[in-house]
Amino acid sequence: MELLPGLILGVVAIAVSTSLSKRLGVAGPLILVAVGLAASWLPILDDFEVDPELILVGVLPPLLYAAAVRLPAVEFRRDLPSISGLAVALVVISALAIGGFLTLVLPQLGFPLAVALGAVLSPSDAVATSIVKRLGISPRVVTILEGESLINDATALVLLRSAIAAVAGGFAFADTVGTFVWGIVAAVIVGVVVGGLNLRVRARMSTVAATALGFIVPFVAYLPTEHLGGSGLVAAVAAGITTGQGAARRFTAEQRVSDEINWRTVELVLEGGVFLVMGLELRGILDDNFRQQSGPGKAILLALGSLAILLAIRAVYVAGLIFFQGRRARLRQRDRLEQISERLDSLPPDFAGRGRNPGATRRRLESMRTRVTRAFHDLDYYEASPLGWKHGTIIVWAGMRGVVTLAAAQTLPRETPERELLILTAFLVAVVSLLLQGLTLPALVRALRIPSSTADSSLLSEEEEALDAELRTAAIDRLADPTLAVEEGGKWDARTLTIARRRLEHAADEDAGALARELQLLLIGAMRTRLLELSSEGAFSSEVLRESQRRLDSQQVSLEMRQNDL
Repeated sequence: MELLPGLILGVVAIAVSTSLSKRLGVAGPLILVAVGLAASWLPILDDFEVDPELILVGVLPPLLYAAAVRLPAVEFRRDLPSISGLAVALVVISALAIGGFLTLVLPQLGFPLAVALGAVLSPSDAVATSIVKRLGISPRVVTILEGESLINDATALVLLRSAIAAVAGGFAFADTVGTFVWGIVAAVIVGVVVGGLNLRVRARMSTVAATALGFIVPFVAYLPTEHLGGSGLVAAVAAGITTGQGAARRFTAEQRVSDEINWRTVELVLEGGVFLVMGLELRGILDDNFRQQSGPGKAILLALGSLAILLAIRAVYVAGLIFFQGRRARLRQRDRLEQISERLDSLPPDFAGRGRNPGATRRRLESMRTRVTRAFHDLDYYEASPLGWKHGTIIVWAGMRGVVTLAAAQTLPRETPERELLILTAFLVAVVSLLLQGLTLPALVRALRIPSSTADSSLLSEEEEALDAELRTAAIDRLADPTLAVEEGGKWDARTLTIARRRLEHAADEDAGALARELQLLLIGAMRTRLLELSSEGAFSSEVLRESQRRLDSQQVSLEMRQNDL
């Protein structure tokens, strides 16, 4: 099939599958894999093969960047120890275990090459997050799965590269560890720098120009990092997190609205395209295996054995994670925080002015109070959403394999012994994992009788009301500011300010159109400033904060468009 008609049909399949997934209750990627499997046997299609470098270089950087930009930062920070353990330690342990297993059953591979395939099979895929979200599972579980899938892809690829280098140059433990550590450290540094430059440069551009430049940011982070020997995927993730956290302060409302829509579209097309390719490549992979191995039987046994090992190790690791949550340690931490808070409150009002630099002392005290407040909110979060064995079961079963497993397997060197067998094994692990775990996950949730998200929804509603009250208070305080002035000079008349204050006090935002647009924009600015302060304190969840940010951005864009039409 020619390229252009194939691309058109692919986009149509992605759009239709996404729409059908909501009606059928099945994740869109699972439908796309099935569609690709069926289409691969059509006579009009020859053996379908995509260069794995196209996926690793052209698809994964923007795909991971798009997810990182929307990462719930507050919850990610709170569960970073759990996420990093799953994304780094578990991947390394799983790769070594699979390496040992393959060395036993395929001794001709050698341990470094067996570990390379273990690295290919170890990372879980982000498709699990979309399935779990739809099932109404605890947002904390979703955050852990989402964070894990963002980081573990890069961990696996760095480990894969280190293992292949060990095959070529001989295994040296210190060199392999050094290569692994450098791959992560260099990537984080480059990613943060690129993300910071992205914020500063695009903030000075028009929305259209900034959007165009934004599409190349993942590749700008990826390419130099790979040249330095680091992980380009880690760099893309770091750039995405940096951009996502700084967008609220640096970008305009119009830029944020544009970025959110554009990157959601990019993510949908790229992720769907990769899963469609997974299904389409089956025919060619099977044909190669029949020529080299006389059938897929051996690959099926290896895939089932590897998947069983991966799930068993994941179950043991997650069980330990759930067990060692440190409730007693958190109780002791709360006691210490209360003591620190009492000491801060007991300081005399003029304490900051006694030193040589009162301004610096005052800033340090405010920073300390903010950190203590944030720590209290973190403890409240842990106590309100503890992880039990049922949540741990979902985390284990939701660890499906997917995009990276398929692409990375095909990057194994051409001279690798049993290469076709290993590629088919990796492919079967990904497909069986996606179909078996993905299709049975809803039934598992029902069997565990995990409480529905109704309680979480009511808590979110309470959070939204509390946040709205905070923002209205900030706007009312801004109205009371004697320096509030019209852009052209002069003051606002008392009647206009009274109407604005009355509507804010009664939360009558729908009537705000009667106010002067300039005054509405001033009030939105005051609300956004307060929203940023609350974000740093950690008092509200990322979901509520972002929804409030979207509403403010939508109101501002609407006002600015009407203002430009005048």
